[in-house]
Amino acid sequence: MEDPAPGILLIADPFLKDPNFSRTVVLICEHQQAGSLGFVINKRAEYTLDDLIPEASNLAIPVYYGGPVQTDTLHFLHCYPELIPGAQRLSDGLSWGGNFETTLSLLREGKIDPTRIRFCLGYSGWSEGQLDEELKSKSWLTAWATRKVVFNRDIDETWKEAIRLLGSGYEIMTNFPIDPQLN
Repeated sequence: MEDPAPGILLIADPFLKDPNFSRTVVLICEHQQAGSLGFVINKRAEYTLDDLIPEASNLAIPVYYGGPVQTDTLHFLHCYPELIPGAQRLSDGLSWGGNFETTLSLLREGKIDPTRIRFCLGYSGWSEGQLDEELKSKSWLTAWATRKVVFNRDIDETWKEAIRLLGSGYEIMTNFPIDPQLN
């Protein structure tokens, strides 16, 4: 288990009941004493980028539900810190944000692979000490993020792929029912 930090995945405990986070994987982008911020990477929103941003016409790229906080904001994760000015490096070639207009231009020019960028509506946030308490209560497992997990095209498998990062001792969890009482 890793301590929370930028580039760490929070992997929901198999029995976490919160509907915002059940079987989710969250990529942490900021972790400070004042709080933490990250993005759910495996919950698809009902929109594509061109549905939300007029300047993104003909860019029918999936948009994801980043979390329950400020769902009227758009953020993005990507693998292109050298191409997108202002990007914040996280880990393993993963970055967060940067210049949006440049990003749109690079997408239109085909210089960015649309499967290597993830747009998120809203974010997941924790106030001071809140995430530490959730980790102590075993709501989350943690592992270093990989591009393979963050940009997994089969979001129904992302949670299981993240569990596998923890090692073979955890793999049994991938078969746990969501509600053991229904078993």
